[in-house]
Amino acid sequence: MPSKRSLRWAALPVGVAAAFALAGCTPTELNGFLPGFVDGAPAATNQTERVSSLWVNSWIVLLAVGVITWGLMAWAAIAYRRRKGQTGLPVQMRYNMPIEIFYTIVPLILVLGMFFFTARDQTEIEAKWDDPDVEITAIAKQWAWDFQYDGEEEDNSDAVWTMGIQAQPDADGNIDQAELPTLVLPVDKKVTIDLQSRDVIHSFWIIDFLYKKDMFIGKDNSWSFIPTREGEYAGKCAELCGEYHSMMLFNVKVVSQDEYDAYLESLEEKGNTGDITDAYDRLSNLPGISGQTETEEGEE
Repeated sequence: MPSKRSLRWAALPVGVAAAFALAGCTPTELNGFLPGFVDGAPAATNQTERVSSLWVNSWIVLLAVGVITWGLMAWAAIAYRRRKGQTGLPVQMRYNMPIEIFYTIVPLILVLGMFFFTARDQTEIEAKWDDPDVEITAIAKQWAWDFQYDGEEEDNSDAVWTMGIQAQPDADGNIDQAELPTLVLPVDKKVTIDLQSRDVIHSFWIIDFLYKKDMFIGKDNSWSFIPTREGEYAGKCAELCGEYHSMMLFNVKVVSQDEYDAYLESLEEKGNTGDITDAYDRLSNLPGISGQTETEEGEE
């Protein structure tokens, strides 16, 4: 039987090899192959690493539990297999109090531990800025998005907005990404997005930000975060909301403060000002229909 010293020497190269393997991992691999991470660049938001850490650590714990469970199952199948010449059932074990306590307490500890870390991280993610640098209202409708960049006036008369239409695929099913509704965010600023629905339940999901929130009639949600990396990201509705749910897509652009200010000025020059809820209440946004109501179209 090998001595403890021999086992220690055998474990040393294994530990060194594991350390080198982990050191060679890219940010994507270290974060469980989740989106939102690029080599040599910060995470997409201030919350992205928190979400990925909860995801990766949960999988590590679950994998460890799985390996132990599978190992015990294999050991029991081998150790208590029927030997040559044996007949009948093997010796049965009943009312083994230590084992029963073990398989009751350990799962309870695991469930409580996961609940604690999930509740802790969710509380941090759900915290709303008291005084955000930017407040935006995102409005979901069948089957597109409107974005209003709220102003400082109490009646939102200085707000600017864009109205979007759903994705318009060509004959081959290709979608022109430039025609999708676009949400523009300033980098490294405290952002609060107020989420509203005009009709049914939708879900606001920016994929690389690793978080999504449902949108209900009569219950407005919000989400506060800091975009920390400039770039373009994909967004979509993550709640089945009707026939054209798969076409309910949008783009997200995280830009510098100067670019953000210039974008808001361009919306103001177009006349897209005031509170967007005064423009219309709901849009049945079928393929090929613009961001106008039937009344507006009739007036033209």
